[in-house]
Amino acid sequence: MRFAIWIFAASCVAQERIDVSNVTRLRVAWTYRTGDVHLGESGGRPSSQQTIPLYVDGVLYVTSGFGRVIALEPDTGKALWSFDPKTDIKAGWGDFANRGVATWKGNGERRIYVSPIDARLFAIDAKTGKPCLDFGAGGMVDLRVGLRTPPRSKGEYQTTSPPVVWRDVVIIGSSVADGARTRMPSGEVRGFDARSGKLLWTWHPLPAELEAGGGNAWSLLSVDQERGLVYVPTGSPSPDYYGGKRPGDNRSANSVVALRAGTGEKVWEFQTVHHDVWDYDVASQPVLYGDRGVAVGSKTGHLFLLDRVTGKPVFGVEERAVPQGGAEGEALSPTQPFPIKPRALVPHRFRVEDVWGLSEADKKWCREQVAALRNEGIFTPPTEQGSLIFPGNVGGMHWGGAAFDARTGYLVVPTNRLPAVIDLVPREKLRGERQRKDRLGVEFADQSGTPFGMGRRLLMTPELHPCNPPPWGVLSAVDTKTGEIVWEVPLGVMPWAAGHPDGAKWGAVNLGGPVVVGGLVFIGASIDPYLRAFEVKTGKEVWKGALPASARATPMSFVSPKGKRFVVISANGHNLPGMKPHDEIVAFALGN
Repeated sequence: MRFAIWIFAASCVAQERIDVSNVTRLRVAWTYRTGDVHLGESGGRPSSQQTIPLYVDGVLYVTSGFGRVIALEPDTGKALWSFDPKTDIKAGWGDFANRGVATWKGNGERRIYVSPIDARLFAIDAKTGKPCLDFGAGGMVDLRVGLRTPPRSKGEYQTTSPPVVWRDVVIIGSSVADGARTRMPSGEVRGFDARSGKLLWTWHPLPAELEAGGGNAWSLLSVDQERGLVYVPTGSPSPDYYGGKRPGDNRSANSVVALRAGTGEKVWEFQTVHHDVWDYDVASQPVLYGDRGVAVGSKTGHLFLLDRVTGKPVFGVEERAVPQGGAEGEALSPTQPFPIKPRALVPHRFRVEDVWGLSEADKKWCREQVAALRNEGIFTPPTEQGSLIFPGNVGGMHWGGAAFDARTGYLVVPTNRLPAVIDLVPREKLRGERQRKDRLGVEFADQSGTPFGMGRRLLMTPELHPCNPPPWGVLSAVDTKTGEIVWEVPLGVMPWAAGHPDGAKWGAVNLGGPVVVGGLVFIGASIDPYLRAFEVKTGKEVWKGALPASARATPMSFVSPKGKRFVVISANGHNLPGMKPHDEIVAFALGN
């Protein structure tokens, strides 16, 4: 009886609505600072608070970059409790990030699950913030235990994204460093009992006999709760820029894989890139849309629309011949999958005559760079000569994923359009090259067990101006009923272009996702410090709200128990040179 009365009372609260008619009235309602910032002075990268807030049972749950969980009162942002996993922040973590929590309810008890960077999975009582002592060992499961190929150091095996929950199963992947050597840690996905923490099942993306690791699911998983299927986006096998020791297509790496959530049994898989040597992970979360659709984005800029029951492409996919003649010992796939619809969301070719620059000096520098590289469009193989990879490793679709608007049938997708330069370096020359180029912003990987190390950099001038034509960051809408791209608009403004009359037309590097609310799509993501709102139907920007830092995160929206609608996002910065990490959670609501 008490439950029925509560439902009736809640239904009497008028729920505020945000739409195109009032979005310009959005104001900052409250800001909460987690206090957790690591600048990376002791090695490794600075921390990054990429949390996607979770709202359930009238409470808002967020995480800091350290994986600390904070329960907030939703109307005021006041902290109710926090749980500190006591992460060793000075361990030299690679991508030192945390993207949020998951939840489960059983027998009247609600639990919050979090996995900080050091690959421990905690179950926390949602009311008290205390560990659930019957889960694992005193509330924690060590995810490094039981791996087929364990890590040699902390930085090789991490967790950056939250688990997902289906019924009484908590399902989680991992973040594996791709480039250190052939046999990096194995990238299995595992299901644990939500009450006890007992391991229920393990799914391996790569066969045990393959001389490779990784193929792991470091991004966000998705669950079809009704059908009991979990959709797993996988990355590249190790090492990611040379595959001579791992012949074949390397399935199920670079794929979306549908597993039975209760058992881990594979139902189907769809591979977006065969035998990856470009770091073309499926970085974005699979998006469930309509009754049976699942959208899968890749760093290639391809968006594959699939039937989520069968894995079959909705509009067809064709295998097309791609450049051959890789490094010595490499056996490239002769073809790669291209969706018939939609067309690629980013360009796949960048020629010398396309070079862009703010000045003639910029253009000259860029022309010389491009002319010296092997450059045959997308899937140009890495070589000792140096290869232009377009899109590069931060190009195409990234972990922010897409948002689906049921009223229009549109998927709204952020992308980057940036080329990278990849050099395969013979092992005997690697040490000298590393010493010579470390100051030039080149990122090196040893790729031990292969004949080549690797050097990687984005193709930008010393002043950090991209060499390819703008826009460099774009927001696109894809009609899932037709497969057509219905609009594309620049997203964000590069900091150095903020005062230029054309700066807003050029777009900016972006990492983070969108959310759809009332016919609007809200997105931060760009490296400039704003949360923006666009009309879903047209792509017109209708509002932007200033943030204390850029938001390398995905916003979310909820209605509080008082009926007030909020849009909330983590403003954390983008971990780029000269950009200080931040720790703010910012909530917007309608003002007068």
